[in-house]
Amino acid sequence: MALLVPPAPAAALARPRDVFLPGDFQRQSRLDTLRRRLRWPLGVYTTPVAILIVWEFLARAGVLKPTYAPAPSDILSTTVQLWRDGILGPDLAISLQRAGIGLAIGLAVGIVAGVLGGFLRTGEYVFNGVAQIFNTIPLLAVLPLFVVWFGIDELTKVLLIAFGAGVPMYLNLFAAIRGVDQRLIEMARTTGAGSWRIVSRVLLPGALPGFLVGLRFSLAYSILGLVAAETVNADEGLGFLITTAQTYLQTNKVFVGLVIYSILGLLADQLVRALERVLLRWRPSYEAV
Repeated sequence: MALLVPPAPAAALARPRDVFLPGDFQRQSRLDTLRRRLRWPLGVYTTPVAILIVWEFLARAGVLKPTYAPAPSDILSTTVQLWRDGILGPDLAISLQRAGIGLAIGLAVGIVAGVLGGFLRTGEYVFNGVAQIFNTIPLLAVLPLFVVWFGIDELTKVLLIAFGAGVPMYLNLFAAIRGVDQRLIEMARTTGAGSWRIVSRVLLPGALPGFLVGLRFSLAYSILGLVAAETVNADEGLGFLITTAQTYLQTNKVFVGLVIYSILGLLADQLVRALERVLLRWRPSYEAV
């Protein structure tokens, strides 16, 4: 005689909430990835977009006068017009060239000095005191001295940008190298690792986060140095555009230059963020909720 087994109740067949199948993990992983990709660009630009909307509303309502703060739409139309007239393109190109050359020189000097100062006690004695002094001197205070030393040509502008970019790179890289956990180095030595392996597998990865912090500051200070440098006898560049607009009380053109400087700073920060996501995958870090 066949035994009749009663069907299991629906509650017994239901899967508990705390039990996840492999497909659930894959689905959740895809959702988390999509959420991060959407949240990253949108979250970064939330506050600037909100400021632009409020700014546009106040300008259209007449609260902000065009001579003081023209509407963002007017600034955009002025930017397009300057580009079509062949004015903005060459000025932007020469500014980017100055910033690129100065940044490359500053990073090269800052990285070499930071590595020597971090790895060698002699390097610390040579570079650390000078870097700490330079760190307290504003760029605008150094500008007159650079003019006396190097004149008012392109060399002064490039060196001023390099000065702004090199100091923060050295300070952050030096601190990052000296901040590597000594226990990790001792652990590597107990496994028979040589000096080169310790440097390549322990010190450099451990100092990489500090290096990226220094890179973020160097990019920001290179833009600040560019702003200061282009106020010295510049006949082309964004600084020249702003100075000329100031002379003729063309506030909209002044804001064009300021907005471009701001966009360059924002792009520099996003570049470092992208490098952090690629180079620091191995490091678990806190994720904001």
